[in-house]
Amino acid sequence: MAGARSAAAAPAPAPALEPVYVWDLVVRLSHWLIALSMIVLTFTGIDIASPFLTSAKTGFTHGYVRIIHMYAAIVFSLAVGVRLVWMFTGPRRSGWRQFVPASKSRLVALRDQILFYMLLRPHPPSCPGHNPLAGLSYVAVFGLYAIMILTGFALYSVSAYTSYMKAWDVLLPLFGGAQGARWLHHVTMWLLLVFAVSHIAFALLTSRSEKNGTLDSIFSGYKFLPRDRKAGDD
Repeated sequence: MAGARSAAAAPAPAPALEPVYVWDLVVRLSHWLIALSMIVLTFTGIDIASPFLTSAKTGFTHGYVRIIHMYAAIVFSLAVGVRLVWMFTGPRRSGWRQFVPASKSRLVALRDQILFYMLLRPHPPSCPGHNPLAGLSYVAVFGLYAIMILTGFALYSVSAYTSYMKAWDVLLPLFGGAQGARWLHHVTMWLLLVFAVSHIAFALLTSRSEKNGTLDSIFSGYKFLPRDRKAGDD
């Protein structure tokens, strides 16, 4: 009897894990280009709005800051554009269905993920790629990316020398003129910073709970997932 009780009390063995290639090179590169360019854009954008560098009001320092901001904006815009195209041309785990819960299993996982974040479920659902809640939040984030890019182009058209960039002034009336575009550009920057902090916090929480290499995967592309997972889990 005692042996039976001890056997029943023994913890279940951990499931066997295997490395699974989840994030392809395009996803990883676009992720890091967006993240790094956002850091540069935030630093230079704040300085453009209110110069804080020691020599910002002397020499050409402010001009250099604007040039760096412009080139970082080009990198940011191209990386966002590539990622959007890859949603429809890339592999399954990089596709748009990872962002919009279009199946019953994704809707169930969305509910379970919300319960996990509300501390009403001990573990998050098994999702090799993006969990459905993260995918939905990224839809909103890409909307913010679009606002940031379009308001940036509209603002650049005000002082542009080339006819191509001047043509973007057609966007200015949509934002209430240059001042409205500048305000929206600034507010969107802070919203994206709030998202970035939340993104890191939730990634740490999920990585600690799942223990499957979530944080490492954005560098290597691999997660460690149960061998016996169902095919529909992908």
